[in-house]
Amino acid sequence: MAGVESINAITLRTADMAASVRFYEAFGFRLSYGGDDAPFSTLRSGGCFVNLIAVDSPAEAETGWGRVIFHVDDVDALYQQALDAGLEPQAEPRDAPWGERMFPIFDPAGHDLSFAKRIRAYEVDHPEL
Repeated sequence: MAGVESINAITLRTADMAASVRFYEAFGFRLSYGGDDAPFSTLRSGGCFVNLIAVDSPAEAETGWGRVIFHVDDVDALYQQALDAGLEPQAEPRDAPWGERMFPIFDPAGHDLSFAKRIRAYEVDHPEL
């Protein structure tokens, strides 16, 4: 049976990507993907990641909190496990451009979750990370 290894990241909505990036950088996070004008950015501190996804308005940023990303040992096996349990993931597993294989699903309370496994490093802005 496939299992969860850790909570790897949280994804939050923002109507002001530049301000949000600066906020997390002030706490020592370093930009590893995206940037001030990007629709999606990732900031890293050690093994912890904060992802930021751009939305059109402050009101839209306040209507939903974001997504939790769980790292797992086998994305495809966990996806099949979910199907076997009668669950309905939002999409099949895929290789994302930021270097993870992942699939998204909502829990019964509507919380947005992703189950992912790093498949390669993707450090555009800071290759030293």
